[in-house]
Amino acid sequence: MRCGDTLSRHHGAGAHNPPTAPRPDESEAAGRMTSETAAGEQALARASPAESHGSHLAPAPARHFAPRSRMRPGLGAAPVLGLLLLQTGAGVLALWTARLDPAGRGRPLGNAALPRAECGEQPLVDQLSGPRIVGGRDAPLGAWPWQVSLQVLRPGLGFRHLCGGALVAERAVLSAAHCARDQRDPSRWRAVIGINNLFKPERHTVKSSVDEITIHPEYKKETFENDIALFKLDKSLGYSDYIQPICLPFAHFHVNIDNRTQCFITGWGSISEKGESTRILQEAEVYIIPSDICNGFDWYAGMITANMLCAGDESGGIDSCQGDSGGPLACYDPSASKYYLTGITSFGFGCGRPRLPGIYVRMSQYDRWVNTHVLLGSKSTAMRISLTLNFVCVGWILLQTV
Repeated sequence: MRCGDTLSRHHGAGAHNPPTAPRPDESEAAGRMTSETAAGEQALARASPAESHGSHLAPAPARHFAPRSRMRPGLGAAPVLGLLLLQTGAGVLALWTARLDPAGRGRPLGNAALPRAECGEQPLVDQLSGPRIVGGRDAPLGAWPWQVSLQVLRPGLGFRHLCGGALVAERAVLSAAHCARDQRDPSRWRAVIGINNLFKPERHTVKSSVDEITIHPEYKKETFENDIALFKLDKSLGYSDYIQPICLPFAHFHVNIDNRTQCFITGWGSISEKGESTRILQEAEVYIIPSDICNGFDWYAGMITANMLCAGDESGGIDSCQGDSGGPLACYDPSASKYYLTGITSFGFGCGRPRLPGIYVRMSQYDRWVNTHVLLGSKSTAMRISLTLNFVCVGWILLQTV
């Protein structure tokens, strides 16, 4: 995390029932039937061979009386109910599974189930106006509608910007795990969306409390491995031209390492190493640098893993800095005319130094984790899934009683 940490952008089968005793009338009837059966068998035994084994006469079949509990003239109510519950539960579970990843492309669901036409767009920016200026500059109002300011409550100071974030669903913001490493109490956080000047909220600006913070279970603070966290908001946000979610990268979307993919970083961090942070949202175009180059001896010397991305400029000068942690690395896909959350700002040595570009979480490695937590992040969704699984379990148990 960049703040106070030299490596960081911010720091850096069912049981049988026992037989029941027969009623008196049933005992007497059973006794009579047993006596009649015994008498019949004795009569057959006294019968002549011609009578009992003749070519035209067959012996009378023995009569067997099964206990009532074992008589199965048809399917009972319990198995039918069990079958219905099992089918209902399986159907609902299949429906929710389809919502989890309807196209197999790692998109979020629950409140975040977004068709491709509803994410990664900039309603207030003309895409035909040409490429943006390479290097940091003030971002136009509403240019990056998924950009979030994650703010922490400071004693005597109120809420202050600490990290950036990316809106991926109506109640879900992705950021860096190290941002919440020392501040895990969600009541001390808030998210501000639809803002350009931190000290000048607009009428479309929305402030939301944070309901829950989920840090990746395998996050390692020493190496910044798995530096990703999900901030769940306490209310759903209404989308507008100024508030839009960014698309999550699907399985076959990959940035080109030959610099043909346009990628941008945004944030309210420092505009120079050890410099002051800015109140106006900044934007800059960066280049994806291959990991084998970034892991060179005079670069990061093997620190970059498969879960990380290098982005910036070999000669320096274009970089994220303190206060930009958790912000989005957004890459543009011209075939879909959309932006995808390719990375999350994580750490780096200094700011803008040659051969020391910014390091970002490689989002394509975390599609399953993100989808699972965005889905289960909704209490109502979790309750539906729990109820569905209960249907399946009860249905299965009832079927076993057949």
